[in-house]
This record gives sequence, C-alpha cells and structure tokens, in this order.
Amino acid sequence: MDSAHSDHRTERSGPSGPSGPSGSHRPSHPSRRIGPCAAGDPDDTVLALKILVAGGFGVGKTTLVGSVSEIRPLRTEERLTEAGRGVDDLDGVERKSTTTVAMDFGRITIREGLAVYLFGTPGQDRFWFLWDELAQGALGAVVLADTRRLTDCFPAVDFFEHRGIPFVVAVNRFAGAREFGPAEVARALDLDAGTPVLLCDARRRSSGKEVLINLVEHAGRLRAARLIADAAPVGFG
Repeated sequence: MDSAHSDHRTERSGPSGPSGPSGSHRPSHPSRRIGPCAAGDPDDTVLALKILVAGGFGVGKTTLVGSVSEIRPLRTEERLTEAGRGVDDLDGVERKSTTTVAMDFGRITIREGLAVYLFGTPGQDRFWFLWDELAQGALGAVVLADTRRLTDCFPAVDFFEHRGIPFVVAVNRFAGAREFGPAEVARALDLDAGTPVLLCDARRRSSGKEVLINLVEHAGRLRAARLIADAAPVGFG
C-alpha cells in the first residue's frame, strides 16, 4: 500500500485540478420528491436521491450500476480502438475492450418510498469535463477502488472533497488482488477522518446495495451535523 500513499494531496491531478472542470459548489438539491408511486396510495410520493458512481478507468463502475439497477441500465459504452491506445491507460486492465464515453444510468429502490438514481461517471481523463454536470444535485458518491491501482482514486476523491459532496470509498475485490483492510486503504488515500471505506463485489447486487445504503446513511449524518452547527447560537460552546 505504500506505493499508493500520497503525502501531498495538492499534487493530485484530475477533475478538481486545472486539467478538469472548474468551479467549486455544493449541490443545491440533493433530493427530489417525484411520483405518485406506481402502486399504492396516489398521495404517496417517492423520495428520489441522485448518487454518482466514480473511480478510475476499468474499476467496475458500469458493473456496479448494472448489478444493482432494477431497470435495464442505460450504458454509453464504445469499443476501445487503436487510436486511443496512446491516450487511455490500460495498465492492469489490459483485457478491457470497451469504455464509457458519457455515463451509465440505473435505478434502485432502497425501501418503499425511497428510490436512488445512479449515474456512473466516465473514467478516462479526456471525459472529466462531464463530471461537473453529472454532480449537479447529487446527494453523494461512491468512489470505487482497485487496490492494484489505488492512485487512480485520487482525482475522484479530490473532486468530491472540493465540492463538499459526501462520498464513501468502496474497494472492489478483484480476483487475485491483494487484500487490504479499510483502515489501510483510508491511510493510503489520505482520507478525512470519518470517510467510510467498505469492501464490496461490484458484480453482486446485495453487495452494491449495501454500499449505497452506507452512503445514504453517511450523507444523512453529515447533513444533520451541518444543520446542528448552523442552528447553534454564535459563541455557544
């Protein structure tokens, strides 16, 4: 894990740096009420949450969205070509033959009255300009990680930290990859205290759903803490 550790977070390159989308903002509408529900009382409404699934190239974002989605996921994949060989870094994912060029989209019902809309971000550097648009209105994000290429997470981590968007890190357990505990991954990524790190299998619906539930709970705790801090009288404590 030492090779993935960074003591200089400002040196990361990615969507939050000069080569990526500009501007820093908090999402203005992290949730919306839609509906009535398709079945049930017509007065019932569905609370819809928007969550991003981000991470490096070939880390399993499309797989995660597809495995948990209860609708047929929308995918914008294209085949990798010789023209992109000098642009896309295939180190560690040499067998990958397709790439997401815009986004993945899926939907999952966490419980009755609570739906999550999933937006998978493209992983390559040349598509970072899309991230700001995809992040508008997001409740939070899942940053997928591969311990064989952990530094690929740095751009996504920086992006969400700069914009105050809650996120969890989900380590996708690839076959043959060396296992590391959540605490080791958190240290290697130099995460802020309290940022959840989970182990998952992006291919399994139950595993992906557990990651999403943890993110929703984490975002709820942070929002509650902000509301309490904002409500505290000036000079109190």
